[in-house]
Amino acid sequence: MSLTAPVRRAARVLRHPTGALLALTAGALLLVLLFLFTDLPGKWEYALGLRGRTVAGMVIAAAAVGAATVLFQTITSNRILTPGIMGFDAVFLAIQTLVAFAIGPALLVAAPPLASWLVELVLMAGSIVLLYWWLFVRRRLDLHVIVLAGLVLGVLFRSVTAFLQRLLDPDTFAILQNLAFASFTSVDRELLVPTGILVAVALASLWPIRRELDVLSLGETTAISLGVEHRRVVMHVIVAIAAMVAASTALVGPVTFFGLIIANLAYGAVGHRHLRSIPAAIAIGVIALIGGQLILARVLGFGTELPIVIEFVGGIFFIVLVLTGRAR
Repeated sequence: MSLTAPVRRAARVLRHPTGALLALTAGALLLVLLFLFTDLPGKWEYALGLRGRTVAGMVIAAAAVGAATVLFQTITSNRILTPGIMGFDAVFLAIQTLVAFAIGPALLVAAPPLASWLVELVLMAGSIVLLYWWLFVRRRLDLHVIVLAGLVLGVLFRSVTAFLQRLLDPDTFAILQNLAFASFTSVDRELLVPTGILVAVALASLWPIRRELDVLSLGETTAISLGVEHRRVVMHVIVAIAAMVAASTALVGPVTFFGLIIANLAYGAVGHRHLRSIPAAIAIGVIALIGGQLILARVLGFGTELPIVIEFVGGIFFIVLVLTGRAR
């Protein structure tokens, strides 16, 4: 009896959204410490620097992808749509392919990392924001029509990219294939600070509209009837999503299904209130990335790559959500 009472109290705490969020945050911090400080070699300074860069890249990617997915599913009222599925990542691959096709692979390889990051960021975020502004604000189309247009354009970008890649020589194609997969262990140190600042600014810009976001999740009609300026708030959210997705993709590469997994796990753990669901999605993302990297490195001996595992599990998770009717 002496042991069951504390266990029950702990279970009640974890069932509460705030307790679950604190537990997820503590788990993420513990994994970060384990990743950084376990099995350090003799010359630990160099190894710790490499691990610190990897952890920083994973945390930034988890923050950007997790928050962007929660926000995107809020404005679309759909639990299976993510920026990656909508074709945001396809814009990145299309830009890389067009550059390689028009100028050659030398520019992709030899360009300074910061300059390349800035160009990719401006082109990706700019094209996404302009498209949604034109359709949503200028043409005043319904959001569901815009979502359908995004899906169609994503398929179009992927088709054009695949066609152009077939026309490239094998060496250039190999370079592009390398860019098509995310890499969390070879992040450029020079890009960590600007990417982190951009993601932090995008997240901070959401604080003044945090209550509107909760109302927005009730649906467009309900939100408007409760006094929310729907188009202004949605456009604000789209700009923040575009900035975070573009920055993360330019840093580590595209991850289509990662956001789908961590966002839905966050809803199950803490509910849909954004003050808890966004931090929970970030914490779960950190746990998934760092925990997965620890398992691959210490248990499986790098038998596979973490992005491949994420995409495989995410694809299965997507199918389960569709078949069980949990899209909304």
